[in-house]
Amino acid sequence: MITLNNVNKSFANLQVLNDISITFEAGKTNLIIGQSGSGKTVLLKSIIGLHDVDSGSIFYNDRDFTSMNLKAKKEIRKEMGMVFQGGALFDSMSVEENVLFPLQMFSDLSEKEKINRANFCLDRVNIQNSNHLFPAEISGGMQKRVAIARAIALNPKYLFCDEPNSGLDPVTAIVIDNLIHEITKEYNMTTIINTHDMNSVIENGEKIIFISNGYKAWEGNKDEIFNTDNTELNNFVFASELYKKIKSLS
Repeated sequence: MITLNNVNKSFANLQVLNDISITFEAGKTNLIIGQSGSGKTVLLKSIIGLHDVDSGSIFYNDRDFTSMNLKAKKEIRKEMGMVFQGGALFDSMSVEENVLFPLQMFSDLSEKEKINRANFCLDRVNIQNSNHLFPAEISGGMQKRVAIARAIALNPKYLFCDEPNSGLDPVTAIVIDNLIHEITKEYNMTTIINTHDMNSVIENGEKIIFISNGYKAWEGNKDEIFNTDNTELNNFVFASELYKKIKSLS
């Protein structure tokens, strides 16, 4: 579980996050949605410590992340997995080497155990017989699955995904959504996903946070999102669905 209490963040004279309080629950896919420039990326970066907040607190279970020194924060980061937009695999490393990377950096396992763990994670995301291929030699969907395998290599308690469906066709995007959802349940992780994809919201939005102009404008789930009287959220959802329909006809 990750809990935010009255979090504020500004850059120069621009207030980007305004008094945000949220609880992200373990074992659920927690989605952050909102228009570009709404503050959701700053929110995610603040949660993982890439930005220091101006005020408020962020707790990882009962541990106050905002009051920790750098050494203590590094220990918490060992419990995090990250799936970056675009996958962000190392081009010069093979599929297996990419998944081995966090194990080489942070694990005390033997080399054999590291390789076994990497192969277990690759198998979990349905990647077989591709260990020695390079990112340029596999599809975009496979790259995302390898990125997920790398993210779970250290068996994290917390999984963060930034636009995991970016650049994928709708069918592959659903595969990635379902994979993240399954792994979240399987390992009881606290998973937080930044997304623009309404399919992700409809399929796996167990908890949804809508950010608008730096404020938490709405909180609910996939069953409630189409029955809200929140005008800003309705405009966002309608615009997203309309855009997809127009794009599918073009």
